[in-house]
Amino acid sequence: MRLSRMQFFSTCALAITLCWFLCPSTTLAFEIEIDVAPNVLNIQSESLVVTVHTDIAYSIVVGATVFLNGVEIDHWKSDAQGNFIAKFLSDEIKTLDGLVIGGYNTLVLNGFDTDGKAFIGTQDIEVIDIIPNGKN
Repeated sequence: MRLSRMQFFSTCALAITLCWFLCPSTTLAFEIEIDVAPNVLNIQSESLVVTVHTDIAYSIVVGATVFLNGVEIDHWKSDAQGNFIAKFLSDEIKTLDGLVIGGYNTLVLNGFDTDGKAFIGTQDIEVIDIIPNGKN
């Protein structure tokens, strides 16, 4: 049985439509701006959290999908402008594999928004290992 030209094009359109909806998206993540605090991380500090301020709206972020260099987010909140703020346990960031002490390290925040789109933001921070004054 041979398909008519109309049947052929209808079948192709159906196949393309199915691929569009069923195949995983290959689009790249959209970039966001981040500001990591502290921007100089002292391995010897008693800090509890590393905070990442973003320029993405809190209302569109799926908080549980957010990671910093593979470290799971501890908790999140909104700032006064309605932007997403991510909090990570300092000890988990201080013990990242490959961390360069005495140099700059790139921290990468990534996650997904409520539409399933990936986002990514990066910032270089300095990592030091200095015993604070008065601490022995």
